[in-house]
Parts: sequence; structure tokens; C-alpha cells
Amino acid sequence: MRHLPGRDQGAEPPEPAEGVQGAGQRALGEALVGACAAAGASIGMLYLPDPTRRVLHLAMTIGLAREFALPWSRVVMEDSIPVADAVRDGLFVWLGGQEETARRYPRLGLVLPYDFALAAAPLVPDPVPEAAEPTGAGLVLLWPGSHAPHLTDREREAVDAACGSLANHLLRAAAAGHPVHPPAQPVMLRRPPPPTPGPAEAAAAMAFIRRLPGGNCALDLNGTITFITKDAAELLGAPVSRLRGALPWEALPWMDTPVIEDHYRAAAISRLPRSFTAAPPIGSYLRFDLYPDDTGISVRITPVPTDGPLPPPGPPPGPPTAVPAEPSPSRATALYQLMHLAAALTEAVHARDVVDHAADLLVPALGAQALALLVAEEQRLRIVGFRGYTAELMARYDGIPLGVHTASTHGLHTGEPLFFADAGELAAAFPAVVIGDGMAAWAFLPLIASGRPIGTLILAYARPHAFVPGERAILTSLAGLIAQALDRARLYDTTHQLAHSLQTGLLPRALPDVPRLDVAARYLPAAHGFDIGGDFYDLIRIDDTTVAVAVGDVQGHNVNAAALMGQVRTAVHASAGEHPAEVLARTNRLLTDLEPGLFTSCVYAHIDLSARTAHLATAGHPPPLLRHAGGPAKMLHLPPGLLLGIDPDAAYTAVEVPFEPGTLLALYTDGLVEVPGEDLENGIAAVADRISATHERHPVGTLADDLMGRARGGAPRTDDIALLLLRFAHEGPHT
Repeated sequence: MRHLPGRDQGAEPPEPAEGVQGAGQRALGEALVGACAAAGASIGMLYLPDPTRRVLHLAMTIGLAREFALPWSRVVMEDSIPVADAVRDGLFVWLGGQEETARRYPRLGLVLPYDFALAAAPLVPDPVPEAAEPTGAGLVLLWPGSHAPHLTDREREAVDAACGSLANHLLRAAAAGHPVHPPAQPVMLRRPPPPTPGPAEAAAAMAFIRRLPGGNCALDLNGTITFITKDAAELLGAPVSRLRGALPWEALPWMDTPVIEDHYRAAAISRLPRSFTAAPPIGSYLRFDLYPDDTGISVRITPVPTDGPLPPPGPPPGPPTAVPAEPSPSRATALYQLMHLAAALTEAVHARDVVDHAADLLVPALGAQALALLVAEEQRLRIVGFRGYTAELMARYDGIPLGVHTASTHGLHTGEPLFFADAGELAAAFPAVVIGDGMAAWAFLPLIASGRPIGTLILAYARPHAFVPGERAILTSLAGLIAQALDRARLYDTTHQLAHSLQTGLLPRALPDVPRLDVAARYLPAAHGFDIGGDFYDLIRIDDTTVAVAVGDVQGHNVNAAALMGQVRTAVHASAGEHPAEVLARTNRLLTDLEPGLFTSCVYAHIDLSARTAHLATAGHPPPLLRHAGGPAKMLHLPPGLLLGIDPDAAYTAVEVPFEPGTLLALYTDGLVEVPGEDLENGIAAVADRISATHERHPVGTLADDLMGRARGGAPRTDDIALLLLRFAHEGPHT
């Protein structure tokens, strides 16, 4: 009996590891099972974040086949996926049916074109503790296609309660010093089995089944045949011993069609009955009626009457083929993976995204154990990403000259793939090769974009693997999809790096040293997947006791924004030392003369340490935060001013505030305080509270790192952050 590698073939689900981590996972598993039961959901999925908070990993699931779970086991936070939106934005996402899913989430609707209802929500503790960090975790629940378009009040309360319970488990584990981390593979949970019938009841049930006309069998949620009657086996044309424990489309070649496997997928996901007809090589057409529930699928098999209309005949069966040492995916599975990969690659922005999507989807789906992506650069083959190999091994092969004839460079010269079913075939083709990866079969696939080879995709298998013609065609198609996405992503990376270099080159390399003025500046680009922006900061020394300070934000996230940022800094420098209102007015006139089509917010301060005063003016910028010695940090509400670059005659007003020893001034851009779904003032108040909670003599550099760290650790940011802290130090030693 053959099984697809990586599938859960009806064995008991993997148990969490023993010890504290395992205990935490067991508690979460029990809570997830209870959540599905309370909400009446058919499928439950729990996602936990990685340490960067940029990726969600599927930690455990219930009611879902492993085949369906693996492609969704890793979700990048910027992906247009319900759980990513829910966790990133702190929202409750509800999809009431197939049409709404396809409209709001095209990728999900394309890969799973079935009828179901879905809810995704962030895990928020109940009650919410003060100053609690977001868990960064999410819950996904699915209901059968028969569910109403809207949640009932009871179901919504059950979902909210489940999120609170799961979040509390995570917080308690973290507080005890044993945070729960995502496992290497999703834990496949199962509902408690029904009571085992006694001998008499079991005998009566079997007699009942045998009396039914036709044949009957049962599949688990993975599609494996767990029970089949003799009559059903005879109708299918195979012995019971060959079918029990097998996947139908693997044990019966005539059932290996996308249409038949798609009916199983639809029943398993939607939990709705399905019917279809199919023709075995010998015998009459058969009707299959599928009746799914949360434990599996019951299948009724009956002959189609010969006097009724018959479906159009299918193609005649092909000649028997040899069974490969390792099974290839069924045609329906391959089509599913092709669609999933194509949909995922449309959202890949960086080359790293392409590598991650390819590895996440191909390695488990194709039964491979390792993958490597290599591209041609400066007449050498460079590794851009890998999975299943060690970094040390990859370092040995990085930088191979293209002139050296190896399996890795072959496709770059010929455009043709190579397939080696075992080590002997590889050694015969390349006698000088030294096999050091511990694998036993390989596919070397050229990456061809716009008609030219740009690199090589290597898939490796732990055991000998005969690549049948159909599988070779599928792998070649997959390599083509990856090549197009990788070529596009590398172009984006080059452009992004150019813009980033431009912006960082325009920011001050070092800030001037001013006696008794402690200064800390920080800059953080936008989160993964976004272009560079125009946030800037500057500190200009006028004399030993006077400085000019500016922080601003140019509209947009592109090279033009970065270039305009440099022009704004130049204009501010040209007027530094003048009254703040005049500095902003002159800068504004310059920008309107340039007509860049972009607007700029800016706050400018003139600080005189000898006079112990500060004069500030704003052009549509978030309010500064000011903390006097012995007091809390408060928002400094300045007279509003128009954004720079709109009206050449705009006027600005400055205010004077005391700037005594111990005073701290915080200037920042909105990326520091913006929180999706929350009012901007709440975000500013949270930063002010954090500043107030620190000691007055706390090093400004450490405080800046703390504020930036909290911004980085929250929801993924869509904007840059610029931060400038200035404190008038007390006399004596200071930091």
C-alpha cells in the first residue's frame, strides 16, 4: 500500500513533547477542542507567532486533514489571509459563505472553492490585564456550508470566550517562564471517539450494513479508507485487503482524477453531502454518495442502471506502469498545489517570500525532504534560499562558477531539467560529483523567466524516487511559476535597496555634540513588504548653547519621497537659527516652488539652553511630548499649521515653553504611535505613559530603544518611524 509522504494516514495524532512545553500544548489542545464544541464549529485552527511577530505558524488543528493544513501552516502577517488580518489589525473577521470568501479573499477562494463559513479572531485575554502585550496569536473556526450567513449571538459569545481562554493559557505559560512556541509541525487533534459498541451491537450494525443494496465504505478526514464491505470492493474491482488503509485515488488508478478527488475535498471542507458517477475499467458506471461529518465520510456505492442515461465515457485505461519507489502526488493533489502556489506567489514581494512560499508548499506536498533555490549572478551560482539542508552544506555550494559543468548548472546552459531516481544515476551522469547531502534522489529544474534561465531549483528526496512523466511535467510547471515570481521579486529587492540607500544616505550620519544636552535618534523603516518612506530627523548646532531640531514626514513611500526628504532637510538647514515660524514658512515656499506633488508634515524647535526656553512650531505634524523634571510626559498642543507644499502664503505660529534642566522633549513621526483600529491620541498617550514610567535620569538612548522596541513588537507597521529624544541634563555627571 502506498501513501503520500507527509499525510496523516489515520494514525494517532502526534503527541506534544513531554515536559512543561508539552503540558502547555496539551492545555491549548483541550481548549481548542472545547472551543469547537461550544461554537458548533467543524474545524478549528490555532496560530502562534514566531519571535519576530511577522509570521504566524499553525500550532494545532482539529477536524482538518493534514493535506489541507500543511499549505496554511505558515502565514506571513502581511498576507491577505483572514487570520493575518485578524491578528495584525485586531479585528474579528467573518466570512458567511463561498461568494463572500471569493470576493474578499481571492487567494483563499481560488484554492478552496467550497462552501463554508469562517471566523478569524485575535487571541485577547479575558479580562484584559493592564499594560498587556498582544499575544500575536489567532484562532480560525470553520462551520459547514449549511451554516447561516451570520453568526448567532451564542456562537459569537463562544468564539470570544474561546479566544479569551486560549489567550489566558498563553499568558499563564509565559508568566511562568515557559512560553508556548509553535511546534515544528502542526499538531493534528481529534475529537473524542464515540463509545465503542459491544459485540452484539457491533454484529447487528455489520448485519445492517451488509443488507443494504450496493456497497459501503468509510473514509477518515484524510481520505483514507477505514472500512469497506466486500460488495463495495467487488464494485470497485479490488480486494478488501488492498483497499483498506489506502487512499482511493492511489489504490485505484482510474479514480486518480482531479474531479473525483475534488468531490472528496468539497465534502471534507463543507461537510455537505456530495454525489458523482465514475466508470471503472471493467463494469458499469458507479454512483458515489458522500455523507461527511466531523469524524469522516460515509460513502454509498451503487451501480448506475443501464437503462438510464449514462455519463459520457471517459478515456480508456492506459497501460500499467511500474510503481515508483516513492509515490508521486495524485493529479488532483498536484493541481491543488499548483493553484495554491500560483495564488501565493502573486503576493510574494521579496525573494525571501518566494523561497518561503515554495518551501512551505512544495516540500510537504511533493514528499521531498529538501529544497534549494539558486540564481546566476556575476558568472556564479548563488544560493538565495533553502529548506531541509544545513547552512554549512549550502555554504560549500554557494558561488559555484557557471563554467563548471554540474547538475546545478546544467539547466542554465541547456534549459533542460535533470531527474535522478537514485545516487547511481547521478553518479553515472556526473562521475566527479561528491554526494554530501545525505539524499537519495534529486530533481534539478531550470528557473526560466522571460525565455531565459535565471537559476536552478533543486528538490531532494531521502529515498529513491522514480519521477514518472506526469510528475516531471508538474515539477517543470512549478519551476516556471517560481522563476517568474523570483525574477520579479529580485527586481523589486534591487529597487527597494536603491531607495533605502538613498534615504539612509540623506539622514544625518552623526548628531552634533552639545554640552549638557543628551540626545538619542532612531530610525526604523516600514515593515516587510512596503517601499521606503520620507521620514527624517535632524539636529543642527547653532552655538554651544543653542540648537535647532526638526522631525518630519514626507507623503508617500517611494524614491520621490526619499528625494524630497533631502530637499526639506536642506531647506531647514538654510534657515536654521531663525524663528521657528519663519523657518517653516521659508521651507514651505521652497516646496511649493518645486511643485513636487507631495506634502510634508514637520515640527521644528529652537532650543536655547542658556535662556532655558524652547520655541516650537508645527506644520501638520503629530504633537511633541514634553516632560518637565518631576512631572509626567504630556502632549504639547501647538497652534495648527498647514502641511508644507500646499499654499505658498501659509503662515505658522510658534509657542515658547520652559526648558529647564531635567526637561525631556520627544519628537517623532506617526509610525511610532499609530495602532490599527485605534485613535491616534490613544497611541500618543501610550508613548507618553511609557516615558512617564521611566526614571528621570534614565539614559535617553535606552529609552529610545525601548520605545522603538515596543513599536516593533506590536502589529506589523505600514509606515516608517523617526524618533528624536532631547533632555537638558542636570549639572554634574549625566548620560
